[in-house]
Amino acid sequence: QVQLVESGGGLVQAGGSLRLSCAASGGTLGNYAMAWFRQAPGKEREFVAARGWSVLNTYYADSVKGRFTISRDNAKNAVYLEMNSLKPEDTAVYYCAARPGRIGVPEKDEYDYWGQGTQVTVSS
Repeated sequence: QVQLVESGGGLVQAGGSLRLSCAASGGTLGNYAMAWFRQAPGKEREFVAARGWSVLNTYYADSVKGRFTISRDNAKNAVYLEMNSLKPEDTAVYYCAARPGRIGVPEKDEYDYWGQGTQVTVSS
């Protein structure tokens, strides 16, 4: 069973950048499709980005397309979310998630393993 730990969150001004990391233990990330979700106060957890085994299997929410980039380094057992041109509406707790198999999907119910989350706050 894989355990996931996110890091890299923080406070940033609008227009700034952050890079989130998700480190895995207890399993090989190469066996999983990975995704990032986020949850703002009072809102449902929403999809941000997903990446399967292949770079061709990469999806983004419309709200982050062109600004965020998901990547993975199986050798380091890690997944990353590069966030640029951040907006106040990007403020949320960001979660890393994993599902067995090669295909990443945007549905949160398809993911079996979750990290504890890392807070991202974007000030205006």
